[in-house]
Amino acid sequence: MPTSAYNKFNQFVEDVAHGKHDFSSDQYIVALCASANAPTASDSVLADLTQVSYTNLSSRNLTIATSSQTSGTYTQLFSDLTLTASGGSVAAFRYVVIYNDTQTSPADPLVGYFDYGSDLTLADGESLLIDFTTSTFTIV
Repeated sequence: MPTSAYNKFNQFVEDVAHGKHDFSSDQYIVALCASANAPTASDSVLADLTQVSYTNLSSRNLTIATSSQTSGTYTQLFSDLTLTASGGSVAAFRYVVIYNDTQTSPADPLVGYFDYGSDLTLADGESLLIDFTTSTFTIV
């Protein structure tokens, strides 16, 4: 489980207001960044980040577990994701970033990220469960 709560990218708020995200149909993916390449609130698209190599890593695709609106507050929850190293190790990473892979203008807008507190490395055969059940985000 990440050591920090969900951190949104500032541009995400404007992108939502301008219809750049459709949580009912767009494909969301996680990107991984090492300590030396920490994301910042001012990053807006995937190209702003330096990612680790995904060689030997399982699918990073996210699926929506639930999304709902109650009394004007929208809550989004992704299903848990298990990343598994296969055929070799995965480069060290600390940050798990969520981005929209469907949107093309701008390409791959960022949503938010989680901080694991220090770099993690997955050796061949090891897995990491990214537990989104306690890490929802809301739009109020």
